[in-house]
Amino acid sequence: MNKPKDCPFCNSLEHVVKENEIAQAILSDPHKVPGHILVMPKRHVQAPWDLQAEELQAIFELIFFIEQRFVGKLGEGIDIRQNYRPYMSQDKLKLNHLTFHLIPRSRDDYLYSISGKYEDGLYAELDDLEAKAVNDLLK
Repeated sequence: MNKPKDCPFCNSLEHVVKENEIAQAILSDPHKVPGHILVMPKRHVQAPWDLQAEELQAIFELIFFIEQRFVGKLGEGIDIRQNYRPYMSQDKLKLNHLTFHLIPRSRDDYLYSISGKYEDGLYAELDDLEAKAVNDLLK
C-alpha cells in the first residue's frame, strides 16, 4: 500500500471510530456538526474513479452502518458528500485523499440556519440546451 508521508489520512490516524479491512471512518476535525464523519479507503486514493470495486463496497458498508446508527439519534437524516477538487491547494480543510462526508442533519439545524435557508435562490431551472449538452457528454 503506497502511503504518502504528507497524507495525514494515511499515517497514524486518530479518531478512528469504525473500520474494516479496506476502509475506515474517522471523526472529522474540524467538523460542521457533531457526528460529522469521514469515510475513506485505507489505500491512498485521490480520484473517485480510481477506487477498486472492493473499496467502494467497503466504504459504503461503513456509510450504511453509520447512517443506521445515527438517524434518530444525531439527526433525522444524513447528508453524504464527496468532493473532488484537484484545483484547490491542500490545507487543513482540503486534503488529496478521497473522503466521503457523513453529516447528520435535522430540520432547521445549525447548517440550515446559517446557509441552507438561503439555498432556494441557488437553483436554476434546467433548460433544453443544458440538458442536451450533459446528455451528449454521457453518450
